[in-house]
Amino acid sequence: MGTEEVQKEVAKIKWWHTIDLGNGVITPGLDQSVAKLKTLGIPEDLSGMTVLDIGAWDGFFSFEAERRGAQRVLAIDSFCWNGEGWGTKAGFELARKTLSSKVEDMEMEVLDISPERTGTFDLVLFLGVLYHTRHPLLSLERVFSVTRNHLILETACDMMWSRRPAMAFYPQGELDADPTNWWGPNAAAVEAMLKTVGFRRVELVWQPSFSRRLWGAAKYAARNRVPFLPRLQQTRVVFHAWR
Repeated sequence: MGTEEVQKEVAKIKWWHTIDLGNGVITPGLDQSVAKLKTLGIPEDLSGMTVLDIGAWDGFFSFEAERRGAQRVLAIDSFCWNGEGWGTKAGFELARKTLSSKVEDMEMEVLDISPERTGTFDLVLFLGVLYHTRHPLLSLERVFSVTRNHLILETACDMMWSRRPAMAFYPQGELDADPTNWWGPNAAAVEAMLKTVGFRRVELVWQPSFSRRLWGAAKYAARNRVPFLPRLQQTRVVFHAWR
């Protein structure tokens, strides 16, 4: 497709990821996808590796893994691709076509993942998904089963003042008024769950500084007229885990 045609197709889609499609065309995603790369710690060189991207949505991280040299990339999603939320698979398919990408795709729920269905992978990306799952520990068991070596997990967290493993439960969309948000584990719970399912080495590699959390919580509480202290306990974290 020519640049003008690509621009027209991009304009038809509501994007989550910000993807550079080339020739000056960048998708208007709500997510700060490029900025997240600095916090995730994805290896710069993935040459010869196999990568699984769980919850791929528009596919930014799938295509990035391919750009970094991955031999095989499999993108998995279900909820976002099937239009149960506000997303669809249209963004992923347009980006893959425009980028002439060889990223594979399977429409599948997290709990349906298994070595028999997907194979196993050198690197698994589980980004922004855990807190959306109704059964987080079982989901991590499935993720462990297909991780040959290295997992990168990014998730929302809550109850960060507790040193004991704990999770907040959101039965009615209490987190950001989003009914697909079910759990807010604290960092201790994420680490404990990863070790419980079998990962031998687990590292917390990123979380916002306290000053950043303080500023963000104050802005969010004022804008949405919600209590400040509960919001201060909520944040995002990135863990790396190895078998």
